[in-house]
Amino acid sequence: MCNLYTSTTTQEAIRGLIRGLADHAGNMPPGPYYPDQAAPIIRHGDADPELVMARWGMPSPPGVLKTARDPGVTNVRNLGSPHWRRWLGRDHRCLVPMTSFAEPRGKWQGNQWFASAEGKQMFFAGIETRGWRSVRKVKDGETDDDLYAFLTSAPNAEVASVHPKAMPVILMEPEDWAAWMDGIDAREMQRPLPDGALALVDEPV
Repeated sequence: MCNLYTSTTTQEAIRGLIRGLADHAGNMPPGPYYPDQAAPIIRHGDADPELVMARWGMPSPPGVLKTARDPGVTNVRNLGSPHWRRWLGRDHRCLVPMTSFAEPRGKWQGNQWFASAEGKQMFFAGIETRGWRSVRKVKDGETDDDLYAFLTSAPNAEVASVHPKAMPVILMEPEDWAAWMDGIDAREMQRPLPDGALALVDEPV
């Protein structure tokens, strides 16, 4: 499942896409982004949406942890799980900017990259939590982090050709960005993109 993506959209461009967006991301790197790294997300602020940096990987269900270290969960599929239900409401919604994402083609075959076939701005449908205390890296001990992950669904035709089990939930239309942040039932948005919406590309964009 997707554990690598890029976002090359500038902060200025993102501010132009989301009305009233407050930019608290500082010097936002363009990616690529890997699990447990900081990446930009758009979340609910005190009054207006805000662009911030957060760590990729929501808290793991306690039952799957074998040690005190929690590496985090990058992709969320089972929306019926009590572990995830607490974060599915409007207040924990976020948009994760991205311009391409990768799926592994198989052992020693590298990654297949996917981008919008029409050059549209894409966001992952994300969830987030703030100030979560855990051990992400043993050498760092306990840390307090703002965390995020994104939903997955069944794949569309392009992704299924490489990864037949799942794909990220991707939002390409402004009305879908707004619906997600306004709190639409997460299950309504947990759907693949239409076939043909993505292009298979050789390199990240």
